[in-house]
Amino acid sequence: MSDIAPAGTASARTGPADLVLTGGQVHTGSPARSRATSVAVRGERIVAVGHDEVRELIGPRTEVVDLAGKLLIPSFQDAHVHPVGGGMELGQCDLSGATTLAAYRERIAAYARRNPRLEWITGGGWAMEAFPGGLPSVAELDAVVPDRPVYLVNRDHHGAWVNSEALRRAGIDARTPDPGDGRIERDASGAPTGMLQEGAANLVGGLLPPATREERIAGLLRAQELLHSLGVTAWQDALLGTHANLTDPTDAYLACADDGRLTARVVGALWWDRARGTEQIEELCARRAAGTRGRLRSTTVKIMQDGVAENGTAALLGPYLDGCGCRTDNSGISFVPPDDLRRHVTALDAHGFQVHFHALGDRAVREALDAVEAARRANGWSDTRPHLAHLQVVHPDDIGRFRALGASANIQPLWAAHEPQMDELTIPFLGAERTARQYPFAALLRSGATLAAGSDWPVSSPDPVQGIHVAVNRVAPDAPAGTPVFLPGQRIGLLDALTAYTAGSAYVNGLDAETGAIAPGFLADLVVLDRDPFAGPPEEIGAARVAQTFVGGRRVFGG
Repeated sequence: MSDIAPAGTASARTGPADLVLTGGQVHTGSPARSRATSVAVRGERIVAVGHDEVRELIGPRTEVVDLAGKLLIPSFQDAHVHPVGGGMELGQCDLSGATTLAAYRERIAAYARRNPRLEWITGGGWAMEAFPGGLPSVAELDAVVPDRPVYLVNRDHHGAWVNSEALRRAGIDARTPDPGDGRIERDASGAPTGMLQEGAANLVGGLLPPATREERIAGLLRAQELLHSLGVTAWQDALLGTHANLTDPTDAYLACADDGRLTARVVGALWWDRARGTEQIEELCARRAAGTRGRLRSTTVKIMQDGVAENGTAALLGPYLDGCGCRTDNSGISFVPPDDLRRHVTALDAHGFQVHFHALGDRAVREALDAVEAARRANGWSDTRPHLAHLQVVHPDDIGRFRALGASANIQPLWAAHEPQMDELTIPFLGAERTARQYPFAALLRSGATLAAGSDWPVSSPDPVQGIHVAVNRVAPDAPAGTPVFLPGQRIGLLDALTAYTAGSAYVNGLDAETGAIAPGFLADLVVLDRDPFAGPPEEIGAARVAQTFVGGRRVFGG
């Protein structure tokens, strides 16, 4: 027996289906009926889910996709990603995937040779583990490009590696003070070493030639093609606005929404200027209205509350340790003072905005939850769906607050594994107690929190299958044999991990009424995997690949 939309609904119009996918396994995402073998689509929506009887909807013009034993699932959604920046970086000096200074020097030199007329050499994606203490030097860049300024962001985009010419143009020397939201790395004499952390990167980044509208559009389309190839059909762009050297990508989204080239469903998170206060909310309301049309909805505000643990800017409840295991005087940075944060979030909630927090350290997590609690008390409960992204360290006292406050846990699973950045630049400086509290996926799930998932690409791979693999195994898919499991008690099941990347992110994106599951009346946003990960051992999940992707019944990848 099939599930067919009730008569009288738009999706139940008589006649054959436009598309039928049959002959494989269908993971519906519905707890009542988790598996089927056939799905019929008419227009943009699913009209039937079942077995052989669905084939009765095949007509002379129906496209029939033989799943040939493959697995059909709801399409993936990314709850925290930076597609335009990632797409643009693919066309710049791309250092991602390499982990040695020699490889970086080779790529930088080759890029500079290919682009002799560029005033600036820009790009990024380098890994901190390639350098002692995670800190590259100005001399290493000067040896490759001495005559033009170079600005290369690291893999997590919380710092930049620059050469002497870039420092000269920015007027940065031993007398330059650190900004309040960042740090200039220095040698023993106080001279800048070429590494700029957090807000200090803006001292150089602000000098970069702004990207053109055409470059932003090209970056968006390049990113959309990549994300569709990985089964991602909807996402939340975690930064619409101007920050550091980033220019606002909104115009690229609107141009593609207007001419039909935006095939993804996008929620834009408007950047909160932490140098300002609630006076900017009126502007944000205007940007929400202007930035909502077609498949783009700019209904969220992004507040970056802290930095990252690797450079000591993630906000912690207690101080970091030094290389010898002794307490330091550094507990990280809360970019927005807690009292101000509670006031700002309360005002944003009153204006109907969803708030998307960057909260990585346990102090930032608590400050963000305190702000959500203040908004709930002041405004009452509303369906604004606040969410906290990253959640590297969460104090046990705050785990249950996510469910109690209706705040979703937006996880980036790829980070929850042993790798050099974790083992060399994080664990020694957190200490044993805080290390054991990292990425508590299972604890959050047991507490009743809603889990959504994202990649933070270009910080890490945008491939949801790889993220699901790590969420389940807590080991990277390409990890050497014998790599230990990272905090095995925080592993979650395949069904829960897949749900986080589908229904969970659909909830955060406000798309859960019509996406995130395969059901009659839902949009036909679908992905065909080349195998059924549920049928194999957990350690083989990462081997799965996307074979086809559909948005509203239209194929956007594969064939």
